[in-house]
Amino acid sequence: MKRPLKPEERHIWAMVAATVHPLSGRGTPKPAKPQTLDAPARIDPASLKPAPKARRGALEDIEPNRKHRISGEREEIGGRIDLHGMTQERARAALEAFLDRAWNEGWRAVLVITGKGVQGDGVLKKRTPDWLGAPHLAHIVAGLSEAHRKHGGEGALYVALKRKRRG
Repeated sequence: MKRPLKPEERHIWAMVAATVHPLSGRGTPKPAKPQTLDAPARIDPASLKPAPKARRGALEDIEPNRKHRISGEREEIGGRIDLHGMTQERARAALEAFLDRAWNEGWRAVLVITGKGVQGDGVLKKRTPDWLGAPHLAHIVAGLSEAHRKHGGEGALYVALKRKRRG
């Protein structure tokens, strides 16, 4: 729990804040509302429940044990594709060709590097899960999860591939 600021700390913070100026092209942020300790805040019990995970079409996350094996490199990452700097059309085509080749070669997991974007909201980062959940890739893609930090973290995805049927 955070403790309230002492009056001398507020004074020092006000002096520091007065010297800060927004970057060009950015507006001045609205001042924070002062907190009062007069009355306890009412907490809605429903707001304490974790928010449901956003669904990625029909695609599920990789099961936790498998993700742990992949991130710990006990399950081999068969290949990697880096989509940085590509247009959406080119990135989607490259991704689909890469997944088809990886599946045909019998790879079970691959790493897709999308990058994070300028402020963590990159277009490729947002669109790649949708592309991987496309119906025409359902026979190839088993699931996906955010990569471990050493493999790119938020800017990369582990993609689990289904086994190729013999026949």
